[in-house]
Amino acid sequence: MMTFKKTMALAIALPLALGSASALAYGGGKHHNGHGGKGGCGMDDSRMFRQLDLTDAQQAELKELRQANKENMRGKMGERHAEMQAQHQKMQQLVLSEDFNEAEVRALAEEMSQQQVERRVSMLKQRHEMMQVLTAEQKTKLQELQAERAQKCQAKMEQRMERKQSN
Repeated sequence: MMTFKKTMALAIALPLALGSASALAYGGGKHHNGHGGKGGCGMDDSRMFRQLDLTDAQQAELKELRQANKENMRGKMGERHAEMQAQHQKMQQLVLSEDFNEAEVRALAEEMSQQQVERRVSMLKQRHEMMQVLTAEQKTKLQELQAERAQKCQAKMEQRMERKQSN
C-alpha cells in the first residue's frame, strides 16, 4: 500500500516538476516586456551591453547575431510546440492509466530532459558567439556589471525573505 502511495505521488509530481522546469527553461516566468519580474534579476544582458561603449561595427554584428537567433527560434517554435503538446498528452495518459509504468515515465522524463539540455546548449552557444564580439576590456566591464547586478539581486531576495518572515 505504501509503495502505491509513493508511486502515485511520483506520477503526479513528476509531470508537474518537469513541466515547470521546461516552462521556465523555455522562457516562462517573464512578464510582457520580456524581462524578469520586478527584481530585474533575469539573464537579459541587453541593458548592460549599452554600458559597454560598443563600436558601430560591434553593434551591427550583435544585431545580426540576435536577428539570426530570433529567426532560428521562430523556425523551430511550431515544431517545439507540437512536441510539448504530445509530451503533455503522454504525461496525462501515464498519470491516468490503471497501472503505473515506471519505464515509460522514465523514458518520457529522459526525453524531456534531453530536449531541455539541447535548448540550454544552443542558448549558451549563442551567448558565446555574442561574447566573441566584445574586446577583453568590454568583457571585463560586463563581468563587473553582472557581479553588481548579482549583488543587488541577492540583496532584494534577502529583503523579500525578511518581509515574508515578518508577515
